[in-house]
Amino acid sequence: MPVKPLKVELLARTPDALALIYAAFRQCYHAGFVADMWPRLISGEVEREAQADFVRKVLESGHDSPIEHASFTFAVEGISRACSHQIVRHRIASYSQQSQRYVDGSDMDFILPPAIAKIPEAKERFETFMAEVGLAYRDLKAILEAHGRKEKSKEDARFVLPQAAETKIVMTMNCRALLHFFHLRCCLRAQWEIRALAEAMLAICKA
Repeated sequence: MPVKPLKVELLARTPDALALIYAAFRQCYHAGFVADMWPRLISGEVEREAQADFVRKVLESGHDSPIEHASFTFAVEGISRACSHQIVRHRIASYSQQSQRYVDGSDMDFILPPAIAKIPEAKERFETFMAEVGLAYRDLKAILEAHGRKEKSKEDARFVLPQAAETKIVMTMNCRALLHFFHLRCCLRAQWEIRALAEAMLAICKA
């Protein structure tokens, strides 16, 4: 049951996102039909700098709902269940998380908090307990299977798994939700794990 490092990958993002946001903003203030200008936006006839300047000015006015039309989808691994519980509290998003009901946890990876890792006796106790949990899970799964619960042994054995258990998740957020997420989770008041995730996601969005 090794410690699992954080990994964040961008799976998809809205193509022509700047042009899309620009068009959405323009429709709010434009008497015509923005679909008519769309070919000019994506061809570059309307320069990206001009689009970005317009979007920036409108955002500075406090009007930000049109940025919801653009989104990013991330694949994340190497986070704890404690962290994923914090993530899914951000409700304006879509999540698909690895299921402990269907995925065998016999060889569970786990997340080791840095503060615990720095103290030898704390690290030893933590890792000992993780090994105990793994053994309890495997024992319970085997007992349940021996008593006719083979198809559903994982869904009951998972009740012993800790918040440190590693999980994987695919998450999609629109740009407005992402800005809110970054505002809260890149803050030093956020817990170290979700802050590391938010900072990695922000770096990807800026790239």
